[in-house]
Parts: sequence; structure tokens; C-alpha cells
Amino acid sequence: MRLLAFLAKLCAILGGCLLSAIALLTCASLIGRNTLGLSLAGDFELTGVASGAAIALFLPWCQQQRGNIAVDFFTARASVKTTLLLDRLGSLLLAGVMALLAWRTGVGALNALQTHSGTMLLDFPEWLVYASMVPPLALTALIALMQSLHGTGAGLQGLAGDNLNATEPITPDGHL
Repeated sequence: MRLLAFLAKLCAILGGCLLSAIALLTCASLIGRNTLGLSLAGDFELTGVASGAAIALFLPWCQQQRGNIAVDFFTARASVKTTLLLDRLGSLLLAGVMALLAWRTGVGALNALQTHSGTMLLDFPEWLVYASMVPPLALTALIALMQSLHGTGAGLQGLAGDNLNATEPITPDGHL
């Protein structure tokens, strides 16, 4: 899991760098447009392309940190065992969805490559965007699968030690 955590952190750092570059590009375009009357052609295309890739890059870290939204309305009074089993089931379902997204995004990348699909103004190759999204989606699937098999990692483990034999309910504030 340490390797997966390292890769997830690396993805998040790359996503942050990409978003920082988008912010700088947007600032340069706005300053150029408002002061010199010049703007960067296709800046909105690059913003859209990079934003999609950045979002995919943040997914592994979010899953590693168990940062996805969890609705605990139905499990607020459930036992720790039930809550942890449902958490593992949720991780397994997320692993399946992320694996499906990685696969279909890879297929989309191949299709965009074969058809030479590009953005409207810059003709930026769309396959590059799709291809850059496949590794973080696959990594998210792998992290979620490992969490479903080996426990929650940073989730409820700190609260209950991932003890599936526990029967105490978790209170709404997250304590046993």
C-alpha cells in the first residue's frame, strides 16, 4: 500500500502543478486581453483539456485518503462491523466503476488517435488527454480494490481498528 500511496501523492502533485499552469495561462490571457488587446488563442480549450486531466489526477489521492463523500444517514446507528463491511463493499463498487472508466477511457484514447480527433481551434490531439487519464483512473481502481480487500486504510481504521468483530455502534460524531 505504500507504493500506491506514493503514486497517489505523485498524481495529486502533478494535478496541482497542472492546475497551477492553467491558472497562470488564464492570468496571462486575461492580462494580455485587457492591457494589450491580445489574448492567447485557444486558452479555453487548453483550460478544459488540462482540467479534465487534473481531475483524474486527483482521484487516486482522494480515494487513498478516503476523501469521497460518505452518506452515513443509514449507518449512523449501525455496528462497527456493519459499517466496515459496507465501507468495503463501497470500495469494491468504486474499484469496479474506476476500472470500467479506465478501460473505456483507454478505448476512447485509441479511437481519438485513429480518427486524429483534435480540439477546434488548436487541433490539440484529444487522445493525449484521454491517455493521460487512464493511469490515474486505473490507480484509483487498484487503491479501492486494495481497500476493499485489506480494510479501509485511513477511514474508520483509526476509530475501530478495522475490527470486523466489533459490535458497538458508531455515534453520529464518529466515535465508538
